[in-house]
Amino acid sequence: MARAGLDKETVIRKAAELANEIGYDKITLKLLAEHLNVQPPSLYNHIKGIEELQKEIMLFGWRQMDKALTGAAVCVSGYIALEAICRAFYKYATENPGVFNAMLWYNKFENEETQNATKEMFSIIYKAFTMLNISKENSEHLIRTYRGFLEGFALLVNNHAFGNPVSIEESFEISLRVLIAGTKALEGK
Repeated sequence: MARAGLDKETVIRKAAELANEIGYDKITLKLLAEHLNVQPPSLYNHIKGIEELQKEIMLFGWRQMDKALTGAAVCVSGYIALEAICRAFYKYATENPGVFNAMLWYNKFENEETQNATKEMFSIIYKAFTMLNISKENSEHLIRTYRGFLEGFALLVNNHAFGNPVSIEESFEISLRVLIAGTKALEGK
């Protein structure tokens, strides 16, 4: 019998917390059950196994990221929206390192549900680019560039890969300004 008050959402939220605390790859059903004060078999009332749990953590992350980016883009447009979206992406990714790591494996779970989760989030970025005077083809290339920058920079931060004492936040802001300047150079093209 399932513990009163325990539902799938609670299980996924606790798994996301654990992913951020100890790492996505270190979560086991046994460990999750301990943190929820239930026996491991009780988890099967809510999830089918570790692979479904991993998929749910990934979907949770994309939905949370979508909310963060949408919130950042409210009442702004153009380059201000693009900068706000980038900062929101970076903030979410670095404040939720375990969940962000799970999000990077979305192709592993390729199905309609995962495609919809990522499509919604990336549509916010596409909308920001439609406000700029940049061709659709160049916008596609730029979205890949921004994605590579944001995901790569966040991964380096999350893995403590910057050994130089120079401010990481300042490096992020300078990099973002360089990207914005390059984007502006493509206006009308």
